[in-house]
Amino acid sequence: MATSPTRLRVLLDTNVVLDWLFERKPWSDEAQPLWAARAAGQLVMYMPASALTDIFYIGRRLTNIPEAFAALDRIFSAFNVVPVNSRILRKARALPGNDFEDNVQIACAEAAHLDRIVTRNAHDFVHSPVRAIEPPTISRYLPQP
Repeated sequence: MATSPTRLRVLLDTNVVLDWLFERKPWSDEAQPLWAARAAGQLVMYMPASALTDIFYIGRRLTNIPEAFAALDRIFSAFNVVPVNSRILRKARALPGNDFEDNVQIACAEAAHLDRIVTRNAHDFVHSPVRAIEPPTISRYLPQP
């Protein structure tokens, strides 16, 4: 999907996506500006391919299998998916920090040349070359119309 330079391109951490899909309060309310910005064409959202299996697994435990598949369909229509391959995984392994999942997300954001990572735990991404922000602060970074 081609994007114009007036759109902010962000990778969403798995928890932020789960909050949206399964309306986990209070975080789903805090992330609402993300969806409004996407609808307004100010934001393009990405996520790592590796997160989809986790989302399906968690989704079926929170709800049921049909709803977990429906959640994947919502992701496919709302997000660009960044491939995870051997190069990404090696890059993630070489990054500092103790959370391999976070490092995979960082490596994906860097490989896709994204502007930000949106997470509820920005402090876990202090070593990231792609700046991490928390959902309620997204409005500070959106391009102005």
